[in-house]
This record gives sequence, C-alpha cells and structure tokens, in this order.
Amino acid sequence: MSQLDDDTWYPRPEHFAFSNVAQLVKKLGLPDYDALYRFSIEKPDDYWRAVNDFCGIVWSKDYATYADFSRGREFPRWFVGGELNWTDTIFARADDPDCSGRSAVVAETESGEILSISYAELRDRVRRLAAGFTTLGIVQGDRVGLLIEPGIEATVSLLAIAYIGAIVVPLFSGFGVDPIVSRLSSCRARALIATTGFRRRGRHVNTIETIVEARKRLSLEVLILKLAPGETLTVPDVIEWSVLAATVPSTGQKSARTAPCDPFMIIHTSGTAGKPKGTVHTHGGFPLKIAHDSAIHFDIKAGDVFFWPADMGWIAGALIIASALMHGATMVCYDGAPDFPSWSRMSQMVERHKVTHFACGPTMIRGFAANEAVALAGDVSSIRVLITGGEVIDPEHFVWHRRRFGRGVAPLINYSGGSEASGAFVSSVVVKPIEPAGFNTASPGIAVDVVDASGASVVGEIGELAILHPFVGMTQSFWEDDERYLDAYWRAIPGIWIHGDLAIKTPTGGFFLRGRSDDTIKVAGKRLGPAEIEEVLLELPGVSEAAAIGIDDPMKGQMLVVFVIASSVGKQDKDLPQVIGAHVEVRLGKPYRPGRVHIVQLLPKTRSAKMMRRVIRSAYCGLPLGDLSSLDDPLTINEIARVAGRETPILVGAR
Repeated sequence: MSQLDDDTWYPRPEHFAFSNVAQLVKKLGLPDYDALYRFSIEKPDDYWRAVNDFCGIVWSKDYATYADFSRGREFPRWFVGGELNWTDTIFARADDPDCSGRSAVVAETESGEILSISYAELRDRVRRLAAGFTTLGIVQGDRVGLLIEPGIEATVSLLAIAYIGAIVVPLFSGFGVDPIVSRLSSCRARALIATTGFRRRGRHVNTIETIVEARKRLSLEVLILKLAPGETLTVPDVIEWSVLAATVPSTGQKSARTAPCDPFMIIHTSGTAGKPKGTVHTHGGFPLKIAHDSAIHFDIKAGDVFFWPADMGWIAGALIIASALMHGATMVCYDGAPDFPSWSRMSQMVERHKVTHFACGPTMIRGFAANEAVALAGDVSSIRVLITGGEVIDPEHFVWHRRRFGRGVAPLINYSGGSEASGAFVSSVVVKPIEPAGFNTASPGIAVDVVDASGASVVGEIGELAILHPFVGMTQSFWEDDERYLDAYWRAIPGIWIHGDLAIKTPTGGFFLRGRSDDTIKVAGKRLGPAEIEEVLLELPGVSEAAAIGIDDPMKGQMLVVFVIASSVGKQDKDLPQVIGAHVEVRLGKPYRPGRVHIVQLLPKTRSAKMMRRVIRSAYCGLPLGDLSSLDDPLTINEIARVAGRETPILVGAR
C-alpha cells in the first residue's frame, strides 16, 4: 500500500441536508454540529429529551427528571420517575402499517439457508417465547444465560428475556465450560438458553457436551436447548426451544413494566487477572445510548439494511439488535466464518441482501485487503455507510476499506467505546471530514478529553482517554461489586472515568486511539501506544498482521518486541526481520528499532478479533496468563511460547 496523500473523506451536500444528525441540528434550531455537541454537554436534559423524541423512544410513563446524582457521580440514576420496556420501541414498528410487513431480521447460515421474519412476525414470536418463559416460572429480575449463534432464535430470545423484565447474560458461542460457569454462577442465573451446535468452516461444532458439563457445575433450574438441524432431544430434563417458542400467549399480554434503572443485561468483560467483570446495563441506559449512536453516528433510518457479523456473546450482539430494530431497519445475521467458503462471502451477502450499512472489525478489513480480488467479488454498490470498531485500525487499511468497499463515496465511521459504556465515547459523524483512522468527534452527550497522569488536559500528545462527567449508557456498576467498579474506572484520577485507552486529541477536537494503556510501551523515556508501532509495520507489503509489546530491559526500561504474520510477499523474504527493523527505525527513529522481531503463524485474539497483547506479553515473558475465556483459539499461545524459546507448550489441547 502506498503512503497516504490526502485521503480525508469529505461530506457531500446530501449529508448536510438529509442525514439524521443534520435533521437533529435543525430540530434544535442550532447552527451546526459543533453547536449540537456543545448543547449536548451544557444542556444534557434538553438534549436527551430531544433525542428521545427524535428516535421515537416509547415510554409507558414519562420521566420527571433527567438524572439523580444523590449517590454520587459514579452511581447516577437516569430518567427518574419514568417507566419503559425498551422492546416497546421496537414493537411500535409492528403496529405501524408502513413497517409491520418489512423484514426485521434476515438470517443467513454458513450453508446458505436464508430465513426472514417481518416486524409483525417478530413481535408475535417474542410474545410466544415470553409466554413460554412465564410457564417455566422465569420472572422479572431473573438472570438468563444466552448461548446461541446469531440468527432469528437468538434475536427472539434476547428480546423475549427483556420483554418479561428478566436479565440476559450473553455468552460467546465458543466458550468452554469454565467461562460459562464463572459468568452464570457470578450472577446466580436461574436459566440457560443454549444451542446444541452450529456450523463453522463447513463442519459441525458440537456444544452439547460443554453445556451438559456446565449444567452439572451450576445450580440451574431451567435448561432450554435450541436443536441443530436434524437433531433430536437426547438430554434429560430440558425444554426444547422450538416447543417453548410455540406457547400461546394470554389475551392482552404486555411487556413487563420496568424503571429506567432496572437491569436488562449483564455483559462480562475479561480482566487481566481474576474473574470477569459483570457490567450491568439497564432499560433506560444501553438501549437509549445505542438508539442515539445508531442515529447520530451510523445514520440508520427506517428501511435501511444493517449487517454487522458478530457473535451474540459480545456487546456487539445486543448493539446490532438495538441499532437496527429500534429504527425500523432490517438486521442481517450470519452464523458462519466471514471467509467461508472464500473471502467473497461478505461482499456477496452485501449484494444478496442489498446492505446499506456494513460494519466489521479491522482484522476482517485486513483479510479483505490481503484477498482483494476475491473479497470484492460481490456488488457493494448498495453500501451507504461503513463502520469499523473493536480495535485500533491503521490508516492504510482504513483508506483501503473506504475506497474499495465504500467505492470512495461512503464514509467509514470509526466507532470506539466499550462493554462498560454501551456505545461510543468517540466516533464520527457524516457532516464533518473524516481523517484516515481518526474519529472526528466525541459522542454527543459525553464529555471526552485526553489527560496526563495528573488529570491535566493534553492536546497533540498521547494521554489517557478520560470521561469528565457521568453519561447515559454507562454501566450501572459491576454486578454486586461496586468496589471493583470504582477501582476499574473512577479511582485512578478521582472524579474522572479513566477508561484505559491511550489517545491523542487533535486541536480541532478529533481523536486518534493508540491502544490500551495497559499495553503501553515506554522506550527510552517515551511512551508509545502499540497501534503507533503496528501502523508502521502494516505499511510493509510483507506484513499482513502485527502486534507490538514492551518487555523489561535494564538499559531502556523496556525493549520493543514485535510479532508479525507474513503476507505472501513476506513469506518469500528471508530478510523480513531486518527489513522490519530498518523500516521502524526510519519511520519512528533509531531508539525505537525493535529489539526482537518474531515471524509467527498465528496471534492470540478474541472471537471479535481484538488482539490480546496482554496475553502475548504474559506468554512471552512466562507470566500468569490471566483470564483466557475470550480467546478465539487458546492454542495460539503455544506459538508465542515457541518463539520465546519454550519447548513445552503452555496449552496442549483445545477448549
């Protein structure tokens, strides 16, 4: 890939006239987007009242007060006095004659089967499954695990749990027994809805043995199984999902009445050590933040088609449902590998379903770029907006994706927040220019800054991403663990939410991310974010993926160590380590030439394709590995152990 020239994306007249954010600016009588952002910070009560109206949020009882901080800024209560169930906003679409017959969910399996249900059908299926839950004694406030591959059943299940006021606990479909048990036991889940298996890369992945073993170690009262095609129920004392989903609801059945502070989801994030953190999201937090973000950042409208291939076990699963369905758009699901049977699968799905909004992570984008001709075999001309998130992306691949999948016309929206935040801290809007790999704004309603170790604001240099005030969408706490929640975000610099991301704030109010702060590399007195180094490595045609870590060094404080996966070009270059070292020296300076360069076949990542640098560092240095439950393939750790010179593998078997 060549060096960047002027690769900034610029809005066109239609963005200023017809985009959601432009319409909200006009609705509030403001002159431009920057005024809208200031308004959202200075008058949050008026801003969120306007957002509720603009997004058509359905309240069964209007709220009286925007926020109550009587427990302190760390524990706000939002929309006090109100009553809502966020599924009501979705099912208001089913009552709209213009929307009721529109496809709500389109599900494509890896084997090619396509199923679709309308908004009216979705409402009816959710009510039936909700009635089935009631017959089992599952009630408001109960925690219910959900381990199902993306599709209609997963969507109906999540919405039905919220519909009755219960609390969903999403689980990654690739989890082994231990992470399932740790998550469900930590919140004392009463029930688990699980799949018996799914297809991945053309083979059947059997999950039933894992589920049965987890059940033995848990005090689950109810196990509901979704059977794989062609299977029959062989496990005793379980309920079949399809049977339960055929329950006839009582006349006049309505969704449970919930307060805005009532939980609807506990989503776990992995720490570097210890048990996973159970972030708590509420009916008046997560759904409203996502309805806001999908309108303001993604520009999703009724009738659009939204496709983000992601596992239901991560925050993206619920985010996708809320983003599409709360706005009357169509949600496309896919349960297989993105490159099966080839890298053309995603673009062909875009063509097949006329996708208008396509989202994926940087790792998938790098895969597209490395297989360009095949990846672009499908017609992508329907795409109006591209979205990426989940990890830092380098400018070269950012520009490639916008030019190829976006045809140089569609904006690529960088989106970054976290499971603890519901949606974005920083992102982009389509009424401002977007620089390669950059974020052109903080998300409205969130006061974002970059600060040094003392909490002072810094511009143009790397610091900690900081949130200065409480915000709609923030986790209510960790499940029954307020102290850990406070330690995680509020105590590093008292009174400020420190998220753990390294960032640069530009003079114009934009942002660039530079990786996690616990991944910080400090060489010769200068702190570097791993993304800053990895971007330079990915400029080389011989490198397809890269990870950078720092290890202790008596002379420099830390030594820079890089791990790269060679591209087809790099595999033919025996001098690739020397080429990498020289290139980094030229681009970053002699002090930052890597002390070691390792060519590897695989790198440890989560299923959502986030590079797990802390695991790489721990495996390389022989340190405790911590929580590995979110790793896509734990055997990748052996690759790191091998290049570190350890003959005995750290892990000898799969999950």
